[in-house]
Amino acid sequence: MATTYLQVTNELLRELNEIVLTSSTFAGAAGIQQHVKDCVNRAYNDIVTAEPRWSFLATGESGSTDPFYGNTYVETVAGTRWYELKESSSSLTTDYGTVDWNDFYLTTIGVSGASAPYTSKNLRFATLEDWKDFRREAENVDDADSQTWGEPNVVFRSPDGRKFGVSPIPKEVYRVWFFAYDLPTALSAHGDTVVFPDVYVPVLTARARYYLHQFKDNLQASAFALDDYKKGLRQMKSNMLSPAPKYIKDDRVRVI
Repeated sequence: MATTYLQVTNELLRELNEIVLTSSTFAGAAGIQQHVKDCVNRAYNDIVTAEPRWSFLATGESGSTDPFYGNTYVETVAGTRWYELKESSSSLTTDYGTVDWNDFYLTTIGVSGASAPYTSKNLRFATLEDWKDFRREAENVDDADSQTWGEPNVVFRSPDGRKFGVSPIPKEVYRVWFFAYDLPTALSAHGDTVVFPDVYVPVLTARARYYLHQFKDNLQASAFALDDYKKGLRQMKSNMLSPAPKYIKDDRVRVI
């Protein structure tokens, strides 16, 4: 069962020997109770922004549509170069927190009306400067004149970071798959749950204690809490973000 905002807040209030909150009094908290709520949210924000690619921030589960590589996709339109990374987003505040630009994948598999032989290929990332220097002029002339377009092989990022472009301009509908991670949202209601596993909640409370002890001018206790937080965050990153092995060990017996 996921830990709630109310549970974390009350754990810290008990440590301070303060009156705990209930689901009915949570929204109207004042004084030290509200300050504890603020410290929990501040600590929560520190953790979820410490690494933009936490697995619990992924916008979807990868591998749900084998053999594609990614957790979301955007479908292209013939003759259109630029696409919103998050189609439903209306502003920067509702965009994805980050995307993995090294893992864009293009295919016609799954596209309505598409049939074999299918297109299925990786898209190489290129900087906007490279695209402008080597591709933009020819593509703009083609777009305005013959409109033959082509099969994209390169993806690049828009200057504002909200869109991606493909090159050449697509001649038909493709699905562009990629990994995206959501922006974290602040805890608000008493029943809001912590997005990471319960085993890491002590990392959250340690960070909140750091802020609370600073408020109480207890610098020694604040330093201890900060040390606990740093150790916990390192362990959290080690367990959840450890890189995959880069080699395969050959365990065949070597005869000399």
